[in-house]
Amino acid sequence: MAGETPSWKQRFRRPVQPEAHQGGTASADGAEPSAGDWTAHPPRTRDTGGDDGQAFTASLGTLPRGRAVDDLPGDAREGVVVAFPGESPGGLPADPADRPGPGTRFGRLSAVRQGVRRSGESAKAAMGYVADRIMEIAPRVPVRDLSALRTQFPGLSPEQLADKLVAGAANATATVGAGVGAAAMLPVPPAMPAELAAEITGVAAIELKLIAELYEVYGLRPEGSLKDRSTAYLTAWSQERGIDVAKPTTYKNAALSGGLKRELRQQIMKRTIRNLPNLMPFMVGAAVGAVMNRRDTRALADRVRRDLRARQVPWDALPALPPLEQPVRPLEGLQKPLELES
Repeated sequence: MAGETPSWKQRFRRPVQPEAHQGGTASADGAEPSAGDWTAHPPRTRDTGGDDGQAFTASLGTLPRGRAVDDLPGDAREGVVVAFPGESPGGLPADPADRPGPGTRFGRLSAVRQGVRRSGESAKAAMGYVADRIMEIAPRVPVRDLSALRTQFPGLSPEQLADKLVAGAANATATVGAGVGAAAMLPVPPAMPAELAAEITGVAAIELKLIAELYEVYGLRPEGSLKDRSTAYLTAWSQERGIDVAKPTTYKNAALSGGLKRELRQQIMKRTIRNLPNLMPFMVGAAVGAVMNRRDTRALADRVRRDLRARQVPWDALPALPPLEQPVRPLEGLQKPLELES
């Protein structure tokens, strides 16, 4: 009939079974709630838009038997909502432990997830900072050329000279590890990340100097400027192998594309995990740090030397090489020879 509300706009009048009366102010089974009860404790509703944009109200589980939304008083119809199974009248999970909050299971899980995410972001930022620091100091590492090395150690063959360089670098990195371990004799947790970063940076500078001088000893000086050579040494240190400097694109492209920094972060993370025992208290970390740094430096040198021997150029076959370009502001502490002369 004209003027009547279409069927698709009519409110849903499905009656439901009431919950058992548990006492309190709620109505018992079969009792009709008053208008005041509906106003104080209105059921939930959900508004769903019709085709013409108007909203209608559906009630699926909050009204007692025989009651519908149209049967409620006029002031109680406002704000009536639908209570879906498994939900509370506020739209939250029925189980209070699953609701958001600092003391609930949901809140604790959310706090754990946020803590893990923030820890990962902090660790990545720390690794990036140390990588930037190593890339910054690499061009400042003073390197002796082959002529200076042969003058300082006369009468030695290439292998004997390389052994001398490795022994000096291993002793230097052992000293760094022992120093950091001694500083951690009385552990101070806030200072531990700084101690690890300082150790990794110091060891990296010593090992970069060792790798650069091994390239000189085996007659494989990288071409290019000081920055190009530093990039080659950084690539060899991060990959723990002797790269082929006859193909400069292999390491220059990595430096331009960001692959070098990614490899540096991976190497720094690996070094950080290996150096954690150095922070043991009561001077135990000093002994552990010295032994582990000496072992790691020797292992790195062995891998680099094995690759360089395959491409070694004899000294008598080397052309006249110009002196190495020295940094304007060399790092302090690396200007003196690291070898123990015997």
